[in-house]
Amino acid sequence: MNDLAPLLTPEGRALLDAVRGTAPADELAVATRLRREHPADLVSAALGQARLRQRATAKFGTEDAERMFFTPNGVEQSTRASVATYRAECFRALGVRSLADLCCGIGGDAIALARAGIRVLAVDRDPLTAAVARANADALGLAELIEVREADVTDVDTSGYDAVFVDPARRGGRGRIFDPEAYSPPLSWAVEAARKAPRAALKIAPGIPHEAIPEDAEAEWISDGGDVKEAVLWFGTGEPGAVRATLLPGPRTLLGGGLPDPAVRPVGRYLYEPDGAVIRAHLVADVARDLDGGLIDETIAYVTADALHATPYASAYEITDQLPFNVKKLKALLREREVGILTVKKRGSAVEPEELRKKALPRPQGRNSVTVFLTRVAGAPTMLVGAPA
Repeated sequence: MNDLAPLLTPEGRALLDAVRGTAPADELAVATRLRREHPADLVSAALGQARLRQRATAKFGTEDAERMFFTPNGVEQSTRASVATYRAECFRALGVRSLADLCCGIGGDAIALARAGIRVLAVDRDPLTAAVARANADALGLAELIEVREADVTDVDTSGYDAVFVDPARRGGRGRIFDPEAYSPPLSWAVEAARKAPRAALKIAPGIPHEAIPEDAEAEWISDGGDVKEAVLWFGTGEPGAVRATLLPGPRTLLGGGLPDPAVRPVGRYLYEPDGAVIRAHLVADVARDLDGGLIDETIAYVTADALHATPYASAYEITDQLPFNVKKLKALLREREVGILTVKKRGSAVEPEELRKKALPRPQGRNSVTVFLTRVAGAPTMLVGAPA
């Protein structure tokens, strides 16, 4: 779809209603029927939009996704609504009432900001993307708070706004971009744009090297439901150099204390798997301190402790067995324990979980379940067997 306008007409909107919820298996029959009364291109565009809306439900929820408009890249790259809402609340708590959203995409962040009562200038240089963002503001009743402008963000004057949010494109024709200076616009430009504003946030890939983070920025890694979604550099917050991990829903935020790496110790009764945002933020030491634990290996982000402690920042498992890596021994143990459900996790192992699952439990028949961790303990390939505590 290169032109959104036909879908915004009464005929286009009626078609969108007609194809809502169409299953992939039914598309051909639906398209054949509708093309008897409507242009083929319009029917194809409506069905394509219906597919995108179904994909977008996971990020935006059914109610919003069924009213919004999307592009394939927009669905892929847009911020999850829960994360955008959290960030909008952070801006509001900082006293922000107006904001320039640079590289706004289809408008996911702009929507959350407007719902938080913030007036937004949403800018994107791609004509179709800007049109989609404008249509989304209209569809959700937020047009009075969101001004969409088709422009190159490097040409936009943001001096009249309380804050700036920059979300550079991190995908190109060949997929994900890992070099921050290959972002569009480059990270260096985005940082300078952020520094010029009273308050600013810069969305970056969660895998960014810590040494690439400016000293005057606060770095935050965000996960939602246990999945790491993004990292954000904050400017003008009064906490330069701070590092934190935020877990949604909640939010629950762990602020780094600048601790040294925990000591390596023998595997205790419990194994803790830190949340991905904690690991990305290099805050495993802070979790280990609160658990009175240590690492099982100096290069592995598993924390072990002798006691069970409640923590939102890690999942706890009770360990029953520690074995050197040996598929035959594991298979015998699973048979002895009458295991029928096997969960395999790995960190520091080249073995694929599905490969081990097939070899160790070829014919699941038991009534019990266990979790096996493929990892290293003090440098040695090891299997830890246990269950969620």
